[in-house]
Amino acid sequence: MSTKKWALDATHSELQFKVRHLLVSNVSGQFKSFNGTAETTGDDITTAKVQFTADVNSITTNNEQRDGHLKTGDFFDVENHPNLSFEGAGLEKAKGEDYVMHGTLTMRGVSKAITINVEYGGMIVDPWGNNRVGFGVTGKINRKDFGVSFSMVSETGGVLLGEEVSFSANVEFVQAAS
Repeated sequence: MSTKKWALDATHSELQFKVRHLLVSNVSGQFKSFNGTAETTGDDITTAKVQFTADVNSITTNNEQRDGHLKTGDFFDVENHPNLSFEGAGLEKAKGEDYVMHGTLTMRGVSKAITINVEYGGMIVDPWGNNRVGFGVTGKINRKDFGVSFSMVSETGGVLLGEEVSFSANVEFVQAAS
């Protein structure tokens, strides 16, 4: 069976995250610039090999001051580590259209094995004759595992920022021309 190559359609995709703030609410953000590729054996999505990269400088939380702080050495250290990346191979069926993918996330120069949850959205031929496939992705990481150890205690003694970061992505891939 032939190998199919797929390119991420960033105009129909999104990458978001959230983290606890003062342990009472979540602060959300997203990366505006990212790209990715996938390779499958034929149309078998379980054989997917994925490479994904996000431009950390494109981070936005709808607050310029916070975005600027997130780009410093306290958090992402954009000057030394301008990208974060994920490489994964193969989907394991969980149930129905739900799968898991094991891979490696690299952030701030630290690479760690993670598992992400993947919901298969389907495969279709679009009105222009292109094969497209879509997925919903969720996961969680501990920011300290990747060297993001910024901590601050509030005036009332509570923690300013949670350690667990949840992320979600809705991604659409289009089959690359042969």
